Amino acid sequence: MTAGDPAPDREFEIVVITGLSGSGKTLTTRAFEDMGYFCVDNLPVALIPVFADLCARRPDLRRAALVVDVREGTFLGEFPAIFDTLRRTQGHRARLLFFEADDEALIRRFSETRRPHPLASGGSLEEGIRRERLMLEPLRERADLIIDSSRFNVHELRRYIQEHFAPQTGGQPIGISVVSFGYKHGVPAESDLLFDTRFLPNPFFVDGLRGRSGLDPEVRDYLEAISEYREFLARIVDLVAFLIPQYIREGKSYLTVAVGCTGGRHRSVAMAEAVSRALCDRGYAVKASHRDLDKE
Repeated sequence: MTAGDPAPDREFEIVVITGLSGSGKTLTTRAFEDMGYFCVDNLPVALIPVFADLCARRPDLRRAALVVDVREGTFLGEFPAIFDTLRRTQGHRARLLFFEADDEALIRRFSETRRPHPLASGGSLEEGIRRERLMLEPLRERADLIIDSSRFNVHELRRYIQEHFAPQTGGQPIGISVVSFGYKHGVPAESDLLFDTRFLPNPFFVDGLRGRSGLDPEVRDYLEAISEYREFLARIVDLVAFLIPQYIREGKSYLTVAVGCTGGRHRSVAMAEAVSRALCDRGYAVKASHRDLDKE
Protein backbone atom coordinates (compact mmCIF):
# COMPACT_ATOMS: atom_id res chain seq x y z
CA MET A 1 0.00 0.00 0.00
CA THR A 2 1.15 3.56 -0.60
CA ALA A 3 0.86 6.49 1.78
CA GLY A 4 -2.62 7.84 2.01
CA ASP A 5 -4.28 4.67 0.74
CA PRO A 6 -7.13 3.45 2.91
CA ALA A 7 -6.43 0.27 4.83
CA PRO A 8 -8.40 -2.77 3.72
CA ASP A 9 -11.41 -3.56 5.89
CA ARG A 10 -10.49 -7.23 6.15
CA GLU A 11 -7.34 -9.29 6.22
CA PHE A 12 -6.13 -10.75 2.94
CA GLU A 13 -4.57 -14.21 3.17
CA ILE A 14 -1.68 -15.17 0.93
CA VAL A 15 -0.08 -18.61 1.07
CA VAL A 16 3.28 -19.20 -0.58
CA ILE A 17 3.89 -22.82 -1.58
CA THR A 18 7.50 -23.81 -2.04
CA GLY A 19 9.79 -26.78 -1.68
CA LEU A 20 11.63 -29.45 -3.59
CA SER A 21 10.79 -30.43 -7.15
CA GLY A 22 8.66 -33.57 -7.06
CA SER A 23 7.48 -33.03 -3.50
CA GLY A 24 3.83 -32.31 -4.36
CA LYS A 25 3.61 -28.57 -5.02
CA THR A 26 1.52 -28.92 -8.18
CA LEU A 27 -1.02 -31.20 -6.53
CA THR A 28 -1.13 -28.88 -3.52
CA THR A 29 -1.80 -25.87 -5.72
CA ARG A 30 -4.75 -27.65 -7.32
CA ALA A 31 -6.10 -28.53 -3.88
CA PHE A 32 -5.87 -24.89 -2.78
CA GLU A 33 -7.61 -23.82 -5.98
CA ASP A 34 -10.45 -26.23 -5.20
CA MET A 35 -10.74 -24.62 -1.76
CA GLY A 36 -11.38 -21.21 -3.32
CA TYR A 37 -7.87 -19.75 -3.39
CA PHE A 38 -6.76 -17.70 -6.38
CA CYS A 39 -3.61 -19.55 -7.45
CA VAL A 40 -0.60 -18.42 -9.48
CA ASP A 41 2.34 -20.61 -10.42
CA ASN A 42 5.87 -19.25 -10.80
CA LEU A 43 5.13 -15.55 -10.28
CA PRO A 44 8.44 -13.61 -10.33
CA VAL A 45 9.36 -12.91 -6.71
CA ALA A 46 9.82 -9.20 -7.38
CA LEU A 47 6.13 -8.97 -8.31
CA ILE A 48 4.84 -10.67 -5.16
CA PRO A 49 4.30 -7.41 -3.16
CA VAL A 50 2.50 -5.83 -6.13
CA PHE A 51 0.36 -8.95 -6.60
CA ALA A 52 -0.55 -9.09 -2.89
CA ASP A 53 -1.44 -5.39 -2.82
CA LEU A 54 -3.66 -5.64 -5.92
CA CYS A 55 -5.42 -8.72 -4.55
CA ALA A 56 -5.99 -7.09 -1.17
CA ARG A 57 -7.82 -4.22 -2.89
CA ARG A 58 -10.33 -6.53 -4.53
CA PRO A 59 -13.36 -7.02 -2.26
CA ASP A 60 -14.24 -10.30 -3.96
CA LEU A 61 -10.79 -11.84 -3.37
CA ARG A 62 -10.03 -13.01 0.15
CA ARG A 63 -7.20 -15.50 -0.33
CA ALA A 64 -4.51 -16.45 -2.83
CA ALA A 65 -1.75 -19.04 -3.15
CA LEU A 66 1.54 -18.68 -5.01
CA VAL A 67 4.20 -21.19 -6.00
CA VAL A 68 7.84 -20.12 -5.66
CA ASP A 69 10.66 -22.53 -6.42
CA VAL A 70 14.06 -22.96 -8.09
CA ARG A 71 12.67 -21.90 -11.46
CA GLU A 72 13.31 -18.36 -10.17
CA GLY A 73 17.03 -19.01 -10.59
CA THR A 74 19.26 -16.30 -9.14
CA PHE A 75 16.21 -14.17 -8.27
CA LEU A 76 15.28 -16.75 -5.64
CA GLY A 77 17.80 -15.07 -3.34
CA GLU A 78 15.53 -12.01 -3.19
CA PHE A 79 12.59 -13.97 -1.81
CA PRO A 80 13.45 -14.10 1.93
CA ALA A 81 13.61 -10.30 2.27
CA ILE A 82 10.47 -9.83 0.15
CA PHE A 83 8.54 -12.39 2.18
CA ASP A 84 9.72 -10.94 5.51
CA THR A 85 8.38 -7.56 4.39
CA LEU A 86 5.11 -9.12 3.28
CA ARG A 87 4.65 -10.69 6.72
CA ARG A 88 4.90 -7.25 8.32
CA THR A 89 2.46 -5.60 5.91
CA GLN A 90 -0.75 -4.49 7.60
CA GLY A 91 -3.85 -6.14 6.21
CA HIS A 92 -1.96 -9.17 4.88
CA ARG A 93 -1.68 -12.58 6.47
CA ALA A 94 1.27 -14.24 4.76
CA ARG A 95 2.15 -17.89 5.32
CA LEU A 96 4.85 -20.11 3.87
CA LEU A 97 4.44 -23.85 3.29
CA PHE A 98 7.53 -25.90 2.48
CA PHE A 99 7.18 -29.31 0.85
CA GLU A 100 9.97 -31.87 0.90
CA ALA A 101 10.51 -35.61 0.56
CA ASP A 102 13.38 -38.01 1.08
CA ASP A 103 15.76 -38.69 -1.78
CA GLU A 104 14.35 -42.17 -2.41
CA ALA A 105 10.82 -40.84 -2.91
CA LEU A 106 11.98 -37.99 -5.15
CA ILE A 107 14.08 -40.29 -7.34
CA ARG A 108 11.16 -42.71 -7.68
CA ARG A 109 8.77 -39.92 -8.66
CA PHE A 110 11.10 -38.49 -11.31
CA SER A 111 11.63 -41.99 -12.66
CA GLU A 112 7.89 -42.62 -12.87
CA THR A 113 7.08 -39.32 -14.58
CA ARG A 114 10.24 -39.31 -16.73
CA ARG A 115 10.56 -35.58 -16.20
CA PRO A 116 14.02 -34.01 -15.85
CA HIS A 117 15.02 -32.37 -12.58
CA PRO A 118 15.46 -28.60 -13.12
CA LEU A 119 18.97 -28.67 -11.61
CA ALA A 120 20.15 -32.01 -13.00
CA SER A 121 21.16 -30.77 -16.44
CA GLY A 122 24.52 -32.31 -17.24
CA GLY A 123 24.67 -34.16 -13.93
CA SER A 124 22.99 -36.85 -11.89
CA LEU A 125 19.51 -36.64 -10.44
CA GLU A 126 20.96 -37.09 -6.95
CA GLU A 127 23.25 -34.10 -7.45
CA GLY A 128 20.35 -31.98 -8.68
CA ILE A 129 18.34 -32.83 -5.57
CA ARG A 130 21.29 -32.00 -3.34
CA ARG A 131 21.81 -28.61 -5.01
CA GLU A 132 18.11 -27.81 -4.75
CA ARG A 133 18.05 -28.55 -1.01
CA LEU A 134 20.91 -26.09 -0.50
CA MET A 135 19.27 -23.38 -2.61
CA LEU A 136 15.95 -23.69 -0.78
CA GLU A 137 17.33 -23.81 2.76
CA PRO A 138 16.70 -20.06 3.42
CA LEU A 139 13.04 -20.62 2.47
CA ARG A 140 12.79 -23.75 4.59
CA GLU A 141 14.07 -21.83 7.60
CA ARG A 142 11.21 -19.31 7.24
CA ALA A 143 8.45 -21.85 6.68
CA ASP A 144 5.37 -21.81 8.90
CA LEU A 145 4.94 -25.49 8.16
CA ILE A 146 7.24 -28.15 6.67
CA ILE A 147 5.43 -31.09 5.10
CA ASP A 148 7.25 -34.31 4.25
CA SER A 149 5.28 -35.90 1.42
CA SER A 150 7.39 -39.08 1.31
CA ARG A 151 4.75 -41.19 3.05
CA PHE A 152 1.76 -39.83 1.08
CA ASN A 153 0.40 -41.07 -2.20
CA VAL A 154 -1.32 -38.47 -4.37
CA HIS A 155 -4.76 -39.15 -2.90
CA GLU A 156 -3.52 -39.03 0.70
CA LEU A 157 -1.64 -35.78 0.11
CA ARG A 158 -4.67 -34.14 -1.47
CA ARG A 159 -6.86 -35.26 1.43
CA TYR A 160 -4.29 -34.00 3.93
CA ILE A 161 -4.23 -30.56 2.31
CA GLN A 162 -8.01 -30.33 2.24
CA GLU A 163 -8.36 -31.49 5.85
CA HIS A 164 -5.70 -29.17 7.25
CA PHE A 165 -5.87 -26.02 5.14
CA ALA A 166 -9.52 -25.46 4.32
CA PRO A 167 -10.34 -21.82 5.17
CA GLN A 168 -10.97 -21.40 8.88
CA THR A 169 -14.43 -20.41 10.01
CA GLY A 170 -15.24 -17.94 12.73
CA GLY A 171 -12.12 -15.85 12.22
CA GLN A 172 -9.84 -18.15 14.23
CA PRO A 173 -6.30 -16.83 13.56
CA ILE A 174 -4.58 -20.21 13.78
CA GLY A 175 -5.27 -23.54 12.09
CA ILE A 176 -5.26 -26.36 14.65
CA SER A 177 -5.00 -30.02 13.73
CA VAL A 178 -4.59 -33.12 15.86
CA VAL A 179 -3.11 -36.09 14.04
CA SER A 180 -2.66 -39.64 15.27
CA PHE A 181 0.20 -41.78 13.97
CA GLY A 182 2.15 -44.97 14.54
CA TYR A 183 5.80 -44.76 15.55
CA LYS A 184 6.64 -47.76 13.38
CA HIS A 185 5.61 -45.65 10.37
CA GLY A 186 7.66 -42.62 11.43
CA VAL A 187 6.93 -39.37 13.25
CA PRO A 188 4.96 -36.73 11.26
CA ALA A 189 7.43 -34.12 10.07
CA GLU A 190 4.89 -31.33 10.56
CA SER A 191 4.48 -31.98 14.30
CA ASP A 192 4.71 -28.95 16.61
CA LEU A 193 3.75 -30.83 19.76
CA LEU A 194 4.17 -34.59 20.13
CA PHE A 195 2.65 -36.89 22.74
CA ASP A 196 3.50 -40.57 23.18
CA THR A 197 0.75 -42.93 24.40
CA ARG A 198 2.82 -46.12 24.27
CA PHE A 199 3.02 -46.28 28.08
CA LEU A 200 -0.70 -47.12 28.17
CA PRO A 201 -2.01 -50.71 27.95
CA ASN A 202 -2.39 -51.68 24.30
CA PRO A 203 -5.90 -52.71 23.15
CA PHE A 204 -4.19 -54.67 20.36
CA PHE A 205 -3.51 -57.41 22.90
CA VAL A 206 -7.05 -57.50 24.29
CA ASP A 207 -9.43 -60.15 22.97
CA GLY A 208 -12.07 -58.59 20.75
CA LEU A 209 -10.25 -55.24 20.33
CA ARG A 210 -7.35 -56.11 18.04
CA GLY A 211 -9.41 -55.76 14.86
CA ARG A 212 -11.05 -52.55 16.01
CA SER A 213 -9.65 -49.01 16.19
CA GLY A 214 -9.66 -46.03 18.48
CA LEU A 215 -12.77 -44.80 16.66
CA ASP A 216 -14.80 -47.72 18.01
CA PRO A 217 -16.67 -47.27 21.32
CA GLU A 218 -15.35 -50.59 22.66
CA VAL A 219 -11.75 -49.36 22.41
CA ARG A 220 -12.66 -45.94 23.76
CA ASP A 221 -14.47 -47.47 26.75
CA TYR A 222 -11.49 -49.73 27.46
CA LEU A 223 -9.07 -46.80 27.51
CA GLU A 224 -11.32 -44.42 29.41
CA ALA A 225 -11.49 -46.95 32.23
CA ILE A 226 -7.73 -46.49 32.75
CA SER A 227 -6.94 -43.66 35.18
CA GLU A 228 -3.60 -42.87 33.51
CA TYR A 229 -5.35 -42.40 30.18
CA ARG A 230 -7.82 -39.93 31.69
CA GLU A 231 -5.10 -37.98 33.48
CA PHE A 232 -2.85 -37.85 30.41
CA LEU A 233 -5.78 -36.58 28.33
CA ALA A 234 -6.50 -33.81 30.84
CA ARG A 235 -2.84 -32.79 30.96
CA ILE A 236 -2.54 -32.67 27.15
CA VAL A 237 -5.69 -30.56 26.80
CA ASP A 238 -4.62 -28.13 29.53
CA LEU A 239 -1.16 -27.72 28.00
CA VAL A 240 -2.40 -27.20 24.44
CA ALA A 241 -5.12 -24.79 25.59
CA PHE A 242 -2.47 -22.81 27.46
CA LEU A 243 -0.14 -22.71 24.46
CA ILE A 244 -2.63 -21.75 21.74
CA PRO A 245 -2.93 -18.07 22.80
CA GLN A 246 0.85 -17.87 23.15
CA TYR A 247 1.34 -19.20 19.63
CA ILE A 248 -1.28 -16.80 18.26
CA ARG A 249 0.48 -13.87 19.94
CA GLU A 250 3.75 -14.93 18.28
CA GLY A 251 2.04 -14.99 14.87
CA LYS A 252 2.05 -18.75 14.38
CA SER A 253 -0.36 -19.77 11.60
CA TYR A 254 -0.61 -23.54 12.11
CA LEU A 255 -0.45 -25.81 15.12
CA THR A 256 -0.14 -29.54 14.63
CA VAL A 257 -0.53 -31.73 17.70
CA ALA A 258 0.70 -35.27 17.01
CA VAL A 259 -0.33 -38.21 19.19
CA GLY A 260 1.50 -41.49 18.65
CA CYS A 261 1.30 -45.13 19.62
CA THR A 262 2.99 -48.20 18.17
CA GLY A 263 0.85 -48.84 15.10
CA GLY A 264 -1.38 -45.76 14.96
CA ARG A 265 -4.70 -47.63 15.25
CA HIS A 266 -5.84 -47.77 18.88
CA ARG A 267 -4.40 -45.59 21.65
CA SER A 268 -3.26 -42.65 19.53
CA VAL A 269 -6.51 -42.56 17.54
CA ALA A 270 -8.69 -42.54 20.65
CA MET A 271 -6.52 -39.92 22.35
CA ALA A 272 -6.42 -37.67 19.27
CA GLU A 273 -10.20 -37.80 19.00
CA ALA A 274 -10.59 -37.02 22.69
CA VAL A 275 -8.14 -34.10 22.55
CA SER A 276 -9.94 -32.68 19.51
CA ARG A 277 -13.35 -32.90 21.21
CA ALA A 278 -12.03 -31.28 24.37
CA LEU A 279 -10.48 -28.37 22.48
CA CYS A 280 -13.67 -27.92 20.47
CA ASP A 281 -15.57 -27.75 23.77
CA ARG A 282 -13.26 -24.89 24.74
CA GLY A 283 -14.27 -22.95 21.63
CA TYR A 284 -11.49 -23.84 19.19
CA ALA A 285 -12.00 -25.09 15.64
CA VAL A 286 -9.94 -28.28 15.42
CA LYS A 287 -9.47 -30.81 12.63
CA ALA A 288 -8.58 -34.38 13.58
CA SER A 289 -6.99 -36.88 11.23
CA HIS A 290 -5.51 -40.35 11.56
CA ARG A 291 -2.49 -40.85 9.34
CA ASP A 292 -1.88 -44.57 9.88
CA LEU A 293 -5.34 -45.85 10.72
CA ASP A 294 -5.57 -48.01 7.59
CA LYS A 295 -2.00 -49.27 7.60
CA GLU A 296 -0.85 -52.69 8.74
